[in-house]
Formats: sequence, structure tokens, C-alpha cells
Amino acid sequence: MSILVFCDHDDGQLGAATLNAVSAATQIGDDIHLLVAGDTTGTIAAQAAAIAGVTKVLVADGAEYAHSLAENLAPLICDMASQYSHILAPATTTGKNIMPRVAAILDVMQISDIIQIEDANTFQRPIYAGNALSTVRSDETVKIITVRSTAFEAVADTGSTATIEKIGAAGDALSLIHI
Repeated sequence: MSILVFCDHDDGQLGAATLNAVSAATQIGDDIHLLVAGDTTGTIAAQAAAIAGVTKVLVADGAEYAHSLAENLAPLICDMASQYSHILAPATTTGKNIMPRVAAILDVMQISDIIQIEDANTFQRPIYAGNALSTVRSDETVKIITVRSTAFEAVADTGSTATIEKIGAAGDALSLIHI
């Protein structure tokens, strides 16, 4: 199955940590889709489409996604979850806000802050303030993962173009708009 990576972005620029999350995704599989959600996301989608290893960029463009609120983004990601074996996000403030909610809605465990991928089901993550490492194995149908960006090399911007596809809003989006 495909792998979905949530794109972290701000002020019209793709977040650098997204490139590290894509690098982690390439170690799991080769059909990688990126989700760009926000308001007026055209330039970010174009940046995402140029990332090495990405086959498709999904764009959810709407005012309800403008401020990256977990209450709006989690239902969007959950609506798409059945199409993916893994859903990754950078372990940034935004990723760490959205992914636990996605895992709770889907009733699966979240694998947080991974630093190494052993195989598609087995990951290594730090515990005890980084003083010990834990190997976590998950047999969930969909794995919800946050990626520590410093543990993976950023992928390159190849100048190639992945397919860009617009998607609609989540069916049960709360449409909370931050003022």
C-alpha cells in the first residue's frame, strides 16, 4: 500500500522537516503521497511535487485548514487512512499536535518520534529523555508515526514533478477557524 506524509509548512514555504519525513518514508516503501493542507497552498504543492521519491501530492485547500488546527486536519487524514499502510508526519509542533488525534480517531497506537526503521512494522525510538532506545513493532493495519527530523537525511528537491491532485474537505470537519 501507499504511504502518506503530512507536509508541515508555514508562510508559503514547505517545512524542512517534511524532507526528513519523506526520507523516512522511502525506507518503508516507494509509493509516497504527500498531503498539503491549508489556505492558498499552490506554491507549497509545487514545492512538494518536486521532492525526490514522491509520486503524488494531495492538496486540501480551504480556510478551515489555514492554521493547521488538529481539530480540522485529523478528520481529513482519517478519511484518507484506509488507502495507506503508514501515515507519517514530522515530529514538529504541528505533527505532534495532529497525529495523536488521528491515532485516537482510528483507534490505533501512535509510534512517536522514530529515529530508525528496521522494517515496515518495526521502528526504533528514544525513551527516558533519550537515555535509552526502544524497538517498537506494530501490526496495526495503518501505522501512525511521527519522525524525528534530525535522525533522517533530508531528501533532495529533484526538480521532477509528481502528480498534484485536489481533494475535498473531510466529511466531518469541524471547520474551526482560528482568529
